[in-house]
Amino acid sequence: MNATPATAHDRDEQLYWLALGLVPGLGSRKAFQLLERFESPRAIFRASPSDLEGAGLASSVAQSISSGCTFDDAVTQHQRVLAAGAAMISLHDPLYSRRLRTIFDPPPVLFVRGRAELLETLVVAIVGTRRPSAYGMAASDRLSRDLAQAGMTITSGMARGIDTAAHRGALDIGGNTIAVLGCGVDVVYPAENRDLAEEIAHKGLLVSEFPMGAPGYPQNFPIRNRIISGISVGVMVVEGAKYSGSAITARLAVEQGRELFAVPGNITAKMSWGPNLLIKQGAKLVQEAEDVLSELSPEDRRRLYAARPENPELPKQQALAPESAVSQAVLKALAVDRPTQIDVLLEYLPQYSSSELIAALFELEMLGLIRQLAGKCYIKVW
Repeated sequence: MNATPATAHDRDEQLYWLALGLVPGLGSRKAFQLLERFESPRAIFRASPSDLEGAGLASSVAQSISSGCTFDDAVTQHQRVLAAGAAMISLHDPLYSRRLRTIFDPPPVLFVRGRAELLETLVVAIVGTRRPSAYGMAASDRLSRDLAQAGMTITSGMARGIDTAAHRGALDIGGNTIAVLGCGVDVVYPAENRDLAEEIAHKGLLVSEFPMGAPGYPQNFPIRNRIISGISVGVMVVEGAKYSGSAITARLAVEQGRELFAVPGNITAKMSWGPNLLIKQGAKLVQEAEDVLSELSPEDRRRLYAARPENPELPKQQALAPESAVSQAVLKALAVDRPTQIDVLLEYLPQYSSSELIAALFELEMLGLIRQLAGKCYIKVW
């Protein structure tokens, strides 16, 4: 279902929230402190500059609020939200994630496209490098599938690499996924994920704190990472360098009191340094979905169990086996963590012709047992 979420605020109230989020130099933390003190955006904009300065604002920021200079931009934003089929969820809206509301600097406004109710499901984040190995992609895909099959919602940042594999794994089995963007929800970044973004908008949820039309500036992505961890019960790092975006998300998860998980990797691989170091520092080592599910609270595990009958559309994963001898031989020759070119298969299985191998590869792809990568390379699906 792709529906615009209901909101408790009328248009004028939405404009006050939008105008507050657009005040230059304010920031999420200061906006949150103002809301605690004045209780509503309307009251903030009606406060005098001296009252605002007394709340800890710089004079220039207080003057910007008092002048109401951001209301024109707020009107434009409201129109763009409606035109994109999106919606706005404010910090005081019942649809706003309760977990996100508890972090140090929750965004005053979230822009969403899709199923906003997913913000209140049990969410686990899967993050990692944009340049993953075949092993990393296989691990992200498999763990995402299994956790989504168990009823959890998978969140990530829709970047290329591990993020994309996490979203795709959940979608492929009919599960739930949330993409937290470093740009507006009406902007696709990276452009190669346009089809994925549209599928998530229809079957899952796109979320951003950045206004409509905002480009994907590099500085936006570390900022959005606190939302990925903030809406989640835990964060899993699959692959990543020692100093990377996924390491930032892991640190945020610890600061926010979330569970931290990591998938171990080859000790000689650079992209394994991040998760392996996290494991040394106390992150839970993950080999299978049960390693994550076992760390959930008893209440959350009961929620998952109770919700399972309500999701009969989730397909049951069945073990499929190829029928032909050539397909069985090809499947045995392929590895999960090492892409194999068709020329290598011809050398490894000289008893079969190229046409027989191509037919076998096609059969195995249709069964979902292997996956084709760039350069006519194949890997076994874990």
